[in-house]
Amino acid sequence: MEKVLGIGGFFFRAQDPSGLARWYADCLGIELVAQDYGVLGWQQQAGTTVTSPFKQDSNYFGSADKVWMLNFRIRDMGAMVHQLQAKGVRVDVNPAIYPNGVFARFVDPEGNPVAIWEPQGVDARE
Repeated sequence: MEKVLGIGGFFFRAQDPSGLARWYADCLGIELVAQDYGVLGWQQQAGTTVTSPFKQDSNYFGSADKVWMLNFRIRDMGAMVHQLQAKGVRVDVNPAIYPNGVFARFVDPEGNPVAIWEPQGVDARE
């Protein structure tokens, strides 16, 4: 069976696309989409990516009108939380330490839920 190699992009609607793209660049370091095909876009580090559908009535994403949630792998939870908070982002750090790492959640300026995950154990990649 032919399988996908990874995620080639994540596309979604926004009220202010350029503003939201700048927010993701400023707060999370995700480079803006290049305007030239000769320039590579943001490169992610190889590692685990989970695709997990949730029940339609799940409240895991917050507001019922939100149908997706990004979950970014990060290297240092403390540093990332500090960085986000310095930019005025309210971050809810999950106090639990799971076998696969630690998690936190926040929303972007348009209310989209975002999770960050510092892997540990077999999921950790250097």
